[in-house]
Amino acid sequence: MMRTMRASAKWIMGVVAFFFVGWMVYGYGMDAAGRGSAAPNVLAKVNGRTVDAQTFYNAVRAEQERRRQEQAPALATLEEQRQLEDAVLEQFVQSIVLEQEFRRRGIRVSNEEIIEAARTTPPPEVLELEQFQTEGQFDFQKYQRFIASSADPAFLMALEARYRDELPRIKLYEQLTAGVFVSDAELWRKYRDRNDSVTATVVQVLPPAPAGDSVAEVTDAEMEAYYRGHREEFERPAAAFLSFLAIPRRPNAADSVGARARATAVRQEILDGADFADVAARESADSASRVNGGDLGETPRGRFVEAFETAALALRPGQISEPVETQFGWHVIRLEGRTDSTLHARHILIPIEPIGDHLARIEAQADTFDFFAAEQTDPAAFDRVAGQLGLPVAQAPTLLDGSRLQLGRYVIGDAGIWAFGGADVGEISPVIETEWAYYLFRLDSLQEAGVAPLSQVREQVRAAATAEKRRQLVRTLAGQVADEIAAGGSLDAVAEHHGLPVRTLGPFTRYTPPGPIQNAPAVVGAAFRLRVRETSGPIHAEFGSYFVRPEQKMLADTMAFAASIEQLRAAAIQQARQDRAQLILASLREAATVEDRRKDLARAQRQAAQSPLFPVGF
Repeated sequence: MMRTMRASAKWIMGVVAFFFVGWMVYGYGMDAAGRGSAAPNVLAKVNGRTVDAQTFYNAVRAEQERRRQEQAPALATLEEQRQLEDAVLEQFVQSIVLEQEFRRRGIRVSNEEIIEAARTTPPPEVLELEQFQTEGQFDFQKYQRFIASSADPAFLMALEARYRDELPRIKLYEQLTAGVFVSDAELWRKYRDRNDSVTATVVQVLPPAPAGDSVAEVTDAEMEAYYRGHREEFERPAAAFLSFLAIPRRPNAADSVGARARATAVRQEILDGADFADVAARESADSASRVNGGDLGETPRGRFVEAFETAALALRPGQISEPVETQFGWHVIRLEGRTDSTLHARHILIPIEPIGDHLARIEAQADTFDFFAAEQTDPAAFDRVAGQLGLPVAQAPTLLDGSRLQLGRYVIGDAGIWAFGGADVGEISPVIETEWAYYLFRLDSLQEAGVAPLSQVREQVRAAATAEKRRQLVRTLAGQVADEIAAGGSLDAVAEHHGLPVRTLGPFTRYTPPGPIQNAPAVVGAAFRLRVRETSGPIHAEFGSYFVRPEQKMLADTMAFAASIEQLRAAAIQQARQDRAQLILASLREAATVEDRRKDLARAQRQAAQSPLFPVGF
């Protein structure tokens, strides 16, 4: 058996790795749901069932290892780490919610069912394994012989975990979608909605003259009344107010000279006989072309920056350029070929970045950040390190919970993750490293979520009250237009009298309304509901009031419908089953009570780390 396992180890590990994450997280979910987990540090609760910290972070590490094996980019920031943790926590939530639903419905899976599924229904990824191929096709007999021989315990364990996870889900899906039926009438409605068409005249009512916001100016009293009546519109998330220090990582003239010297050395290495592609794979900072030995492919002229393209076109095929500077750094270029309209080149990009003494100074300042202030609870440490390094203390823009901090043109996502991740007022962040600077933040104050006071959202309230007043003016004018039409005026004449635009739209279906009424479903519905040449009353929608008059209709072909009804029914039932299952599962997830205690645990860990190891006076 060991010989068989060694021979098949390569492809078996691929399958095991594929199954492992889902099995592992689901298994941890079972622990979290109360089967053997007794860890005291509760990280989350889902419908009263606990997820302990150790179990959760084991799952996070397993997901990180899976990413590493798949050669995914490393998680470089707190923001990326939080996104991964959020995804893992959501797996726990869904796992617990599903397990509770399985229990409520009495859904169980027997060993016999798992064995039968393994024998008769290999997973899709197994169908592609070379071990089970004969002349390029999956050989079911090979697969069954392998299963019967129990040739590899690791594979069988992974397969069992897969089915133990999936079979309850399949049974749940079957229960949720049992009895789904689509009637002929519903099929006809769906078919008609896709195939009926109409051409219609549409008039959109605009505010009365004079044009502009002056017609709907609001007084302070009207604005305050709007605020009192629409307070829910001005609810806001928690806000953090931060001070920050920044150590720029911008290169200087000496760094540019150093980068050029490095580019010159790289060029000389190639001239001395080194393979251009090998050197590019080792040295180039252009990650996109580096994997192809610096090859940029055959590209239309004009796509490259001017300095690069000019230098490349000055070469003969196979010739190596002197270092060429662009805003991206220094390039060593080899021309592969060219035509009148295209250029084919390879390049090695040497970036201009801090090096040598300059880099050492920057790193020393960052170390000062780290040693004297980072992650401290004494806010004065922030000011002391600023004075020590001669850096100005700056105020960051107000940061709302769930948003990302933007300083000029730079976005520092980690600042929000830290500020709203359990930090206390006065606390100092860890050193946050970006491509352009090292940052240190201090949490000066926190503002709780809630309705913003009028003084802080005055202009927002003014805009909303103005928009509401404009809507009322539009509806008043629409009422006048309706009265004039009822008195015998035509839609076209009344619209012209009031200076309103008249559009002829279509033909269009209920599923493909044209742009002017795309966000006004009531207008679309009226166009199909009314008789030809019948004018609607005013239809009030989000972006104004409308009148509609159908001009021509083309009805769906009943013979074509009858010929395709069974295909339509099969597709409709499949879609209805999926929609029902998604709706019910989404409602289960939405109804779940989830208590996320990560912030509390992080705060407790920081406080513990800063507490003395022994009692005072020991």
